[in-house]
Amino acid sequence: MNFKTFAAFVGPSVFMMLLFIAFPLASVLKQSFYVTQPVYETVEVETCSPGFPDQICVTEQKSVPQLDKDGNIVEITTFVGLQSYRNVLELERAWNAIKTDGLMALQSIDFWKALRFTLTFTLITLPIVVASGLGIALMINNASLAIKGPVIFISLLPFIITPVIGALSINWLFRGDGILTALIEWYLQRDVSMFAQAWTIEILIMLYRVWHVAPFAAIVFYAGLQTVNSDALESAVIDGASRWQRMKYVVIPHLTPLIIFISMIHLMDAYRVFEEIVGFSSQGYVISLQWLTYDFLVPDQAGNRSISRASASAMLTMIGIAVLLVPLLRRTWQDHKGGH
Repeated sequence: MNFKTFAAFVGPSVFMMLLFIAFPLASVLKQSFYVTQPVYETVEVETCSPGFPDQICVTEQKSVPQLDKDGNIVEITTFVGLQSYRNVLELERAWNAIKTDGLMALQSIDFWKALRFTLTFTLITLPIVVASGLGIALMINNASLAIKGPVIFISLLPFIITPVIGALSINWLFRGDGILTALIEWYLQRDVSMFAQAWTIEILIMLYRVWHVAPFAAIVFYAGLQTVNSDALESAVIDGASRWQRMKYVVIPHLTPLIIFISMIHLMDAYRVFEEIVGFSSQGYVISLQWLTYDFLVPDQAGNRSISRASASAMLTMIGIAVLLVPLLRRTWQDHKGGH
């Protein structure tokens, strides 16, 4: 393939990646080093009360945003270096909290609270998603041709549902007098509140993510099962290998590249968990790094947004994803080198 043909195929993809990924990422990185704030000026404001028989007027000094000739608020952008990252991490406060009350004291700091849940959510759901997806794939693969189509359709339904809608549905089933809450209360013969403590909310969020994502893993693994060497399986059967041994020594090694692929996709997606936080309305107990970035962008009572801190939080999230992907990328590179 000559260079012109290669460029014609690759050029549009490279352009779109630069336009929608690289440039926005560079912009966020730049914004994390700058703080934009409105310019305030002190003015005298006279306030009069409807007194009788005479009005009582009071003059006081107030700070109000400065306006330009068009009536827009005047803003100034200042380079602050790593200050936004320090504001997000709150390292000094975190260190003092650890010295005083131990690691659990970090739960009082938003970033470390969000980081703890994000890592827990990502690393716990990963093996469950892989195992569940492989189990569903094996079930589909072993189903008879007459029911294989309906089984695939039913298995894909959780993945088809929009994440926010699915999270809201699970929320309604468990919140207050929801159907599943009522069943649990009937079985336990006591009142149950699934949304009154953080650990039950975290369990529900994890279960929902596994239920939602496992079908995707299942379809990928099912496609991989169609390429398993039948001669190797027949040889293993002849040698007396059990079903588990065939799975361990033939099927799983064959599916290893797909397991790495699913793991990488899940790590990148789960580390950015956001829809479940909104759908379960768990902000009072459980927050994630992605939700923290969103919270920084919500205007305060004065209408200001912490764009610099939001950018710093987003960059820290990207760094976390990159760190988690390093072992998988290294394994992929080693397999690539070994293949040559």
